[in-house]
Amino acid sequence: MDDSQGRSRRGRATIVDIAREVGVSPATVSNALNGRRYVEAATGARIKEAAARLGYRPNFRAQHLRTGRADTIALLSSMPFAIAAGPSRLGFLMEVAAVAAASALERGMALVLVPPLEKASIPVSKLSVDGAIVIEPAAGDPDIAWLRSAGLPVVAIGKQPGAGADIPYVDLQSGGSAEIMIGHLREQSARRIGLVIGLAERNSYVETEAVYRKYAESCGVEPAILKLDEREGEEGAHRAIAGLLSERPELDGLCVPVDAFAVGANDAAAELGLRVPHDLRIVTRYDGLRARQAQPPLTALDLHLDKVAALAVDLLLASIRGNMEETSAQGPLPTLIPRASSVLPG
Repeated sequence: MDDSQGRSRRGRATIVDIAREVGVSPATVSNALNGRRYVEAATGARIKEAAARLGYRPNFRAQHLRTGRADTIALLSSMPFAIAAGPSRLGFLMEVAAVAAASALERGMALVLVPPLEKASIPVSKLSVDGAIVIEPAAGDPDIAWLRSAGLPVVAIGKQPGAGADIPYVDLQSGGSAEIMIGHLREQSARRIGLVIGLAERNSYVETEAVYRKYAESCGVEPAILKLDEREGEEGAHRAIAGLLSERPELDGLCVPVDAFAVGANDAAAELGLRVPHDLRIVTRYDGLRARQAQPPLTALDLHLDKVAALAVDLLLASIRGNMEETSAQGPLPTLIPRASSVLPG
């Protein structure tokens, strides 16, 4: 009976079996297979070849008990249900999740997607994870506070206001996005532009409002800023924007970063008999299903979320491993996708 038959009778191959086969220590085998410590390339190749030949499959439960790690990260959206539901369920969050899951898996980590909940806070205390990525957290985000109190590393997609350097983040370049949106409206002959943002203190709103106020001052126009409760969603935006347009009939452009609010702006214009884009040009930030399915389709930005997600995973895994040389990363500058909501025909 050869050694492989002996192994098969004992059960599946173990790290000790591989170590004996290659002539190295079990620790070296473990380091080669999990990639957490350097192993000379030729030795690593021999170990992986032996693992494949012996039919080795890692015992993740034993690894977790031994290391105290879950080898899992969480992805959380801080946006309320009214914003993240509907077509957005297949949008921003899922775009980030798809890339983040693949990027994490390449490094031996699983990803848990924690969807927004309508009437309750996200039960992060029930998660067994090594760290979390939080999308566009507001100041004082309770889930980030809990994760930090539990000693778990956190990375934000979009800087958390007031967090300083405490929370590593990927910069979404919200100020640059605002400049692109407002610049496009002006190129399309909008001269009285209004701004619609959320009430929550999110970095994207803070930076967008700063760019807008600078535009208004430089052009000598009276600012028209509407701040909405995100929980009101499309219907609440419809009502509030109809009121704004009635009070400020001179407005011929709206910068509406939240796609749900932008759909509400479309509906408000239709209710008031305003033609989009002839009487009112509308732009939004995220090029998701809401923007593409709106009537008329909304001019939006490609935020290059594939690159943003990969950067976030890199930052989080570095933080989990104690490597905090980099506490931020800059996402790519968004790209404008013009559509019928803002581009005059002809």
